[in-house]
Amino acid sequence: MMNRPEEKVPASASVKRKRSGIHKLLDDTATSTYEDVVSIIEAKIELLKIELTEKISLVAALVILGVILIIGIAYLITTFALLTGELLGHLFLGYLLVSLIFISCFVFFTKFRPLLLKDMLQKIFLSLYDYKK
Repeated sequence: MMNRPEEKVPASASVKRKRSGIHKLLDDTATSTYEDVVSIIEAKIELLKIELTEKISLVAALVILGVILIIGIAYLITTFALLTGELLGHLFLGYLLVSLIFISCFVFFTKFRPLLLKDMLQKIFLSLYDYKK
């Protein structure tokens, strides 16, 4: 065999390979972490959209039920006014009596006991959440 000089690999080449391996590993880790964070954020946004849609539909349902309740109460009040007017002999007297009841409630809650209605409503709302004052 011929004596050939051995090819020497410089020591810096092996260090460069290690660095490129570590740099590649760090780059892969950072990239996958970034992609995971983006995926988590996208999932949270989708969850927020679903929760927001649920709350909006609940509010819309409550508004529709409120309108139906108000219409029903208006017809009930009208019926009561017509019945009272029939019993008194004149229809306008029934409407006058019902109007006076509502006006007296308004005056009572605004002039005589303005905090009573607020306190009653606050107790009702707090009882919905089972909160003891």
